Amino acid sequence: MKIVLASRNKHKISELQTLLGKYIEGIEILSLDDAGIYGEIEENGNSFSENALIKAKAAAVSGYIGIGDDSGLEVTALGGAPGIYSARYAGGHGDDAANNELLLKNLVGVSDRSARFVCALACVFPDGRESLCVLGEAKGEIISEYRGAGGFGYDPLFYFPPLEKTFGELTAEEKNKVSHRSDAIKKLAEALRSREIK
Repeated sequence: MKIVLASRNKHKISELQTLLGKYIEGIEILSLDDAGIYGEIEENGNSFSENALIKAKAAAVSGYIGIGDDSGLEVTALGGAPGIYSARYAGGHGDDAANNELLLKNLVGVSDRSARFVCALACVFPDGRESLCVLGEAKGEIISEYRGAGGFGYDPLFYFPPLEKTFGELTAEEKNKVSHRSDAIKKLAEALRSREIK
């Protein structure tokens, strides 16, 4: 079974291939470029789920099942921010250092540091069958100092109590077992298998 992931990020495609492949035998994840889909996809939804669905619909134009994902960090004391703006929280897209510094600044003096990483995975079928969307999460808290050189984004500040480490201190294998993305992928695999997708 071939699935098109609405991404050109080789790391993300490889990760999805590895994780989804554990649940669905013979699956092959294609990138947008592999499927001949070019140009940017405008993410103008108001939630992770809406943005994931926008991407999945764009990928399903290929004639294969389309999958879109959107993920980010939600901090309780900040009303769920940075949320869907996680990658551009400080203004520029993908400036991890600036995003982390703004997050720390906004949490100065705040006692409730609870947070969660969220991943929405949407799936759209090319033959017109209804789409589906699942949400995965990892709960933790934001610490006030950086720990660990692994991962990316907010990982060095996101403390995960069950393992007593930040996501930045986890190995890739450890993170793949507990992350919001792995949680969502497991739920998506279960949903696809329950629909007897071939």
